[in-house]
Amino acid sequence: MTNVYLAGPDIFIPDALDLGRRKAELCAAHGLRSLYPLDNAVALAAHDASLQIFRGNEAMMNEADAIIANLTPFRGPSADAGTVYELGYMAGRGKLVFGYSNDPANYVERVGRFETLDKRDGMLIGADGLVVEDFDLPDNLMLIHALDLHGAPLITLRKKPADLWRDLTAFEACVKLAAARLRAVAR
Repeated sequence: MTNVYLAGPDIFIPDALDLGRRKAELCAAHGLRSLYPLDNAVALAAHDASLQIFRGNEAMMNEADAIIANLTPFRGPSADAGTVYELGYMAGRGKLVFGYSNDPANYVERVGRFETLDKRDGMLIGADGLVVEDFDLPDNLMLIHALDLHGAPLITLRKKPADLWRDLTAFEACVKLAAARLRAVAR
């Protein structure tokens, strides 16, 4: 069975273990074995808990053939920083990278939710006076093109779901795509 690492900020929702189980079932239905960060047993009170988490997740990524990353914006207009690192780590190791987002808005729309934007000299400027990346992409160009060139384009829904963190529609589409690509590579 092909191993896929499941990354994303949805590990922070209260019922993350149940969500991980549901994701694992969807993966298994398509011939994939999920490696979910919360499968690692870590004593959160330990003095080195964060390092244990990092090492456990890195070991899972090393074991995985691909990553499926939840790139739904987390605590801001862009994807979770830890998830972005994991996606880059996997791409850098030559593994297939797949991603999905449950927020269909592009990056500029998302930034506009958090600050007033102004058009000056043909550039979009944020409230802080800095240029806002405006390529009509769902997130930062490095993230989007890493997916394009090392796996498959970002999968997004046409409409934001009622439950941003528990809706698995885009995730399942990503699993199907990953399974097909991984089968093709194995041939």
